[in-house]
Amino acid sequence: MIPEPGEGYVRLSPRKLLLDPVKAVGQAIVPVVIALVGISRSDTQFWPIIIPLAIIGPLLLGALPWLTTHYRLTATQIQVRSGVLNKTTSTAPLDRVRSVDLEASLMHRILGLQKVQIGTGVDDDRITLDALAAPDAQALRTTLLTRRAVAEQAAEHAARSDDLVTERSDEPVAPPPPAPAPAVPLAQIDWSWLRFAPFSLGRLVLVLGGLGVLSQFADDLPIWNEETATSVWQWLTQFAVAAIALVLSVGALVLWLVVSVAGYVLQWWGFRLVREHGSLHLTSGLVTTRSITVEEAKVRGVEITEPVLMRLVGGAELSTLATGVEDGVTQVLPPCPRDVAVAVGEAVLDRPGPLVEPLVEHGPKARRRAWFRQLRNALDVIVLLAVGWWWFDLTWWWLAAVAVGLLVLAAAAGEATYRHLGHALSADHLVAGGGTFARIRTVLETEGIIGWVVSQSWWQRRIGLADLTATTAAGAERVLVRDVRLDVAVALADRATPGLLTDFLAPARTPQPARSHARNSASNSA
Repeated sequence: MIPEPGEGYVRLSPRKLLLDPVKAVGQAIVPVVIALVGISRSDTQFWPIIIPLAIIGPLLLGALPWLTTHYRLTATQIQVRSGVLNKTTSTAPLDRVRSVDLEASLMHRILGLQKVQIGTGVDDDRITLDALAAPDAQALRTTLLTRRAVAEQAAEHAARSDDLVTERSDEPVAPPPPAPAPAVPLAQIDWSWLRFAPFSLGRLVLVLGGLGVLSQFADDLPIWNEETATSVWQWLTQFAVAAIALVLSVGALVLWLVVSVAGYVLQWWGFRLVREHGSLHLTSGLVTTRSITVEEAKVRGVEITEPVLMRLVGGAELSTLATGVEDGVTQVLPPCPRDVAVAVGEAVLDRPGPLVEPLVEHGPKARRRAWFRQLRNALDVIVLLAVGWWWFDLTWWWLAAVAVGLLVLAAAAGEATYRHLGHALSADHLVAGGGTFARIRTVLETEGIIGWVVSQSWWQRRIGLADLTATTAAGAERVLVRDVRLDVAVALADRATPGLLTDFLAPARTPQPARSHARNSASNSA
């Protein structure tokens, strides 16, 4: 049960005594096994002392967090005390609570517990209660978010009441603010979306990492040695090489289908996105459940991403750009149909259009710039390969074939980069397009822009282009409009935030040599 306002400190759930020792044993198992193996090869007279310490030590260390962690809820704050020698007290005013996230690993779920993370919008610092009973965690989340909303409404109501009293002191005080509105569903899982799982390559990194780890131990496996490898290769070469390649390709494809679909199910099982208490609330997860809250007042924009393979089947991903949350970017939709991502993005923005309206193209100079950048990278790789080819005295025909392939790929990347470039400015949103093979469109509220940076490289100055960066406290803290004409960049910044660049634009209107003007414009930042 969560404490009532004004009560004393209470401990976390007693079931934490079962959770932390298991975690401690899991963290200590590797060094303990190594220590026992080392001891087994030496004198065993210390075993009666070492073994009990190796078993009891992690259990005692795991019990300390429950014994030393207390929390309480006052009328205005939530307070958490922890520590053994160094006591720490963390507090968060209720009206500053911006997010209350719930998470439950498999062990948490077995014990009926949940971890609560309370964010206040200040950097990434959070107050964490590692083990509350699931009903208590849900009740605490509802209490904190409801009191925050009520406190904000009460403050607005008090301000209005003061104005009314100032104008007409004989009128009665207005009634208290209404109760918070019920949750409004925005999206939920549709298992037909599983078709997009194989086209999202994010989990391919995990597969490659697992193969890399396996390769480190392959030589030590009893079934793998030179004789075995030779006999397996001789058996395989009895068949046609094309058949072997086909079987390996099909096997790899089936493995990838299983991994991608399983990962999708584990991550997005039970997915639901709702709007409640002035926040976006996301729940998902099969083994480890997540419950993430993003305060809408802190959301400054959205970002829709269409990876190259997923774009072929009409899929996309959606994230919010917010302040006061970890990393600033929160993925709020799994890979799903693009029209679903657009609809949810417009609901978050509370404005239709920015995610689908056409963008202003950056012109032929920007296209040449995109091609040049990709071809230069390809040439750098070709030079390095040529050095290796010369060192190992390999056949140059293979290098020529690889070079042609890289140049064709670079040309395709350059054209794709240009086609994704663009910008737009609506009444209250800046829209920037970008990405190489993945098409990315970022929509940022102009109220969330805190400054501008106009930068030019030596090559950009020669052709009159610039990179315009809108700085913000949300998301990755920057939104880039790449390779836009210098005069267009300055005009765009001035229209997006009227008055912010006035002091910089006034000197620029006086006649100056072209080169000096470009240099001054490039150095202006706010």
